[in-house]
Amino acid sequence: MDALIPPEILNDEFYFTLTELASRPQLKTFLEIGSSSGAGSTQAFVSAIRRRPDRDAVRLFCLELSRPRFAALAETYRNDPFVHCFNVSSVGADEFPSAEEVSHFYQHTRTNLNGTPLERVLEWRRVDIEYVRNAGGDGDGIATVKRSAGVADFDCVLIDGSEFTGERELHKVMGARVIALDDVNAFKCFNAYCTLSNHTAYELIRQNLGLRNGFAVFGRRF
Repeated sequence: MDALIPPEILNDEFYFTLTELASRPQLKTFLEIGSSSGAGSTQAFVSAIRRRPDRDAVRLFCLELSRPRFAALAETYRNDPFVHCFNVSSVGADEFPSAEEVSHFYQHTRTNLNGTPLERVLEWRRVDIEYVRNAGGDGDGIATVKRSAGVADFDCVLIDGSEFTGERELHKVMGARVIALDDVNAFKCFNAYCTLSNHTAYELIRQNLGLRNGFAVFGRRF
């Protein structure tokens, strides 16, 4: 968590999908969960917003808990006034799924996560929870951003945070006009993908389940 890591969403189909979304004039408030150092999906959003004639009316809210990654993120976009960076966790440590829930998913739902031993997956969970508790950003970061933005629902949300929080994050952003999910073929967003696929208020806009761990984008019907 304290290391800078190379971006995964970069110059691929999902990257350009996010760029297209950020170009839509009807979408003005964006939430990115899991910005890292800003070299991947953040870059996709920012590159498009910079070209918008109405960019002064657009806001991109970026959540990143890792302190070194947050520092790099904030520095990279310090001259873009529409970018607002928050060094908080999207969910509280007590909202993480239990070890039993993760183990049950691993044993009964075949995803790309099964390519990693269960013991290592559970260690990832332990480390993530410990970091949230010790980093000073424990709490409901999404609620914090909503208060700061003065919005009840964002126009567009990207869920790409911790491997273990995608479903919890979805519940906090339901109502957004567009919801983009990364890693739908893993624990992170598998259940979120299933929820939106069966939700009467949302329809699938685009997906590629074969790109890395798969992505999907859903739009609100009404």
